[in-house]
Amino acid sequence: MILHLPQVIDAATLDAIRDGAARCQFVTGETSAGWAARTVKRNEQAQRDRHTETLLDMVERHLREHTLFALAARPKAFPRLMISRYREGMAYGSHVDDCLIAGQRTDLSFTLGLTSEADYQGGELVLEDSSGERAWKLGAGDLLLYPTVYLHRVEPVVSGERIAVVGWVRSLVRDAQQRALLFELELALREEFSERGKSQQFDRLSLVRTNLMRLWLED
Repeated sequence: MILHLPQVIDAATLDAIRDGAARCQFVTGETSAGWAARTVKRNEQAQRDRHTETLLDMVERHLREHTLFALAARPKAFPRLMISRYREGMAYGSHVDDCLIAGQRTDLSFTLGLTSEADYQGGELVLEDSSGERAWKLGAGDLLLYPTVYLHRVEPVVSGERIAVVGWVRSLVRDAQQRALLFELELALREEFSERGKSQQFDRLSLVRTNLMRLWLED
């Protein structure tokens, strides 16, 4: 399941994160890539210091509190978050993310845009699979969440700057199909409760949801 979530962070917090990112010290992004991926990675990332960690902690906290993100990802841990910057001419060629980051399995990847679409040209995030390619250009506060199984790339930035938070999730539910089923079931359950309250149908859906989670969750 690929999920495009608009405005996952409120405007005031987003402004604070953007202002903070502008004060970060950026270094080459090649050092965080695997030995093959670094040959096609041309971007910059914020140096990991107390200032950057404070910003990333703020992002993680808001994502954990965002209902749709939490239901889709079922996060157990965030192995790594980074602030990335692409200036004119920078790009990241086709690659697949590492299966382990900081010793933890990566089940999902996400990109959270910090710059508005008008601030840069190019820079689309492209996912590749056997059916072809799909591209997203993310605005400020927009997030793309997807299973960490795809070849993907960031197209060259033609002008301006593209700044984003990228990160990985270790999920309580390892299997992507199981996560997707639980997501749809949870939405149906909440819709039933919203329309009819704690009905008999709600109780049945809750029973199925809870016991599927008991089967599939890794605590």
